[in-house]
Amino acid sequence: MGTEDGAVRLSEAELGGPLGARATLVQFSTAFCQPCRATRRVLSEVAGMVDGVEHVEVDAEERLELVRRLEVRRTPTVLVLDGAGRVVRRAAGQPRTVDVIAALGHAM
Repeated sequence: MGTEDGAVRLSEAELGGPLGARATLVQFSTAFCQPCRATRRVLSEVAGMVDGVEHVEVDAEERLELVRRLEVRRTPTVLVLDGAGRVVRRAAGQPRTVDVIAALGHAM
């Protein structure tokens, strides 16, 4: 779903998990993706350190319609959503903890 300013906005129903009050880290993964495991650890750790931040992992193979709509080309792909569910940052590949924290700064 789009917003008036052209930003993509995602709901809990679309993601299959809760949105954080301040931000949400959305991870698109596949079963055999090795970097996805490390990404899961990084995002879970950051979500645990910052109040109001949730980590939601989406199985890209099970959610092909959402993958196509968001133009996810590889896994892991990470979206950072603000408290209203708007996508404010996006990255493909395994993120570093410091980069995830910096991206959260744009969402909160």
